[in-house]
Amino acid sequence: MRPFQIILAEDHILFRHLLKKSIEVIPDLKIVGEVSDGIELLELLKTIKADLIILDITMPNLQGIEAAKEIKKTYPGIKILILTMHKSKDYLSSAFATGVDGYLVKENAYEDLITAVQDIQKGKTYLSPLVSTQLKEMIVGPESGDDHSKQSLTTREIVILKLLAEGKSSKEIANLLFICVPTVNRHRFNIKYKLNIKNNADLIKYAIEKGYTSPVRNP
Repeated sequence: MRPFQIILAEDHILFRHLLKKSIEVIPDLKIVGEVSDGIELLELLKTIKADLIILDITMPNLQGIEAAKEIKKTYPGIKILILTMHKSKDYLSSAFATGVDGYLVKENAYEDLITAVQDIQKGKTYLSPLVSTQLKEMIVGPESGDDHSKQSLTTREIVILKLLAEGKSSKEIANLLFICVPTVNRHRFNIKYKLNIKNNADLIKYAIEKGYTSPVRNP
């Protein structure tokens, strides 16, 4: 079985070197490329196959968010772990709107990097504990004392959950609802967070168990 192939996109060379050392001690993880800016990254992807990109938000020439948008559009199968010093809701929302698969704050990078990579490798979404409060406010608004609000899905989220349970892809859902794929991915992430579900398979299982699929009609 081939190793999980990773590209590091980080303009601070020393920090990038430390990330590389941390990752390469894990036998099934392999660094296959390193770049210092977003333009370099897009050029590298034309020649190298990768499973995951660890992507700094703040880079020269092409910022991480813009690079993530382009990568998800051109190479939808590549996972992206955002690596950043920023903890604000604006950065978090912008990142997940592009369809990224994880958000790791640099402050916790050495402690949580391998966990983040391995979660994404398993098909899960990773979120740094340092931005959990910002995520909650982003999804359900400021604390109101209503615990139920955290679990309540919006009408649009219920529609998307039903379509996911019926086996529709993000692209198919986007076409059906006349929205863009990153918007579908953001809704999918919000649904998983609200329901405390870690991966797509468990999300679909939940939807089927709760009756979110259309009834099958006998011919």
